[in-house]
Amino acid sequence: MTMLEATGLRKRFGAVTALDGFDLAVTAGEICGLIGHNGAGKTTFARIASGLDRPDAGRVLIGGADARTARGRVGWAPQETALYPTATVRENMRLFGGLAGLRRRRLRAEIDELADALGLREVLDRPAGRLSGGQQRRAQTATALLNRPPVLLLDEPTVGADPDTRLDLLAVVRARAAEGAAVCYTTHYLPELVELDATLAVAAAGRVIARGSRAALLAGLPGRAVLRFDGPPPAALTPAPGEHSDGEHSDGEHSDGEHSVVVTAERPAEAAARVLAGLGPDAARLRGVDIAEPTLDDLYRHLATREARSAA
Repeated sequence: MTMLEATGLRKRFGAVTALDGFDLAVTAGEICGLIGHNGAGKTTFARIASGLDRPDAGRVLIGGADARTARGRVGWAPQETALYPTATVRENMRLFGGLAGLRRRRLRAEIDELADALGLREVLDRPAGRLSGGQQRRAQTATALLNRPPVLLLDEPTVGADPDTRLDLLAVVRARAAEGAAVCYTTHYLPELVELDATLAVAAAGRVIARGSRAALLAGLPGRAVLRFDGPPPAALTPAPGEHSDGEHSDGEHSDGEHSVVVTAERPAEAAARVLAGLGPDAARLRGVDIAEPTLDDLYRHLATREARSAA
């Protein structure tokens, strides 16, 4: 079931076009990683989806209802800290939980559970303004999770978090998705999306330019085979059709006299095997082979380059 659906969103702020036909749908139980450069429209989309802003055109539906009437069904943790600094973490959570409709026993139970899950137990009675940046992010994420909303909008929730805190946050996100929440997770740290097994939505210039699973979006992108030689690489080393090779060394050679050649190909392991089979006597100078399959960073660079060329 589609829980979050944005269709044809357009939004301008003066001369700046923040959204320009933004479309995105996230189903119940799905974690969607929304990625893109600063200014791609991610935060503007989240503000509209949470009901805080109105689009100039288009609409957002939360479980089939207009986002402006469904605020209690959306949990949003914005990128900017939105806690009352003089109030304690517990008081902030009580306030936000109460605004979401939680009362007494259930509110206390949700605060206790999230305090344990997100490592906030020791700072519950400390003013939010005295927390570290990572602790504030955890507390802010907790306020978005309190009433177990069916839609979660999490904007850079692990910024400033230490590795243990990051793992705790990701575990909570996975758990809420397993309960059926539709999660839209914005991050610049792409390995998190692999850990979350998230689908992807790539935003650029106010619209989504690619949407799908990691496997589908990475299919067809070239990987790399790095061949390291003792001394200069073989002069006869040439790529096959559809492949590209070039030297990879910053100072002409590595400090230990090693040179590298990068072969870029859709199937880098097969390309490396083909090259190795044709090395002949030069095989004795081979020090190692490193295979790098395409990553989310490669995908984003590829899409950004394609979008820039299209715009030009």
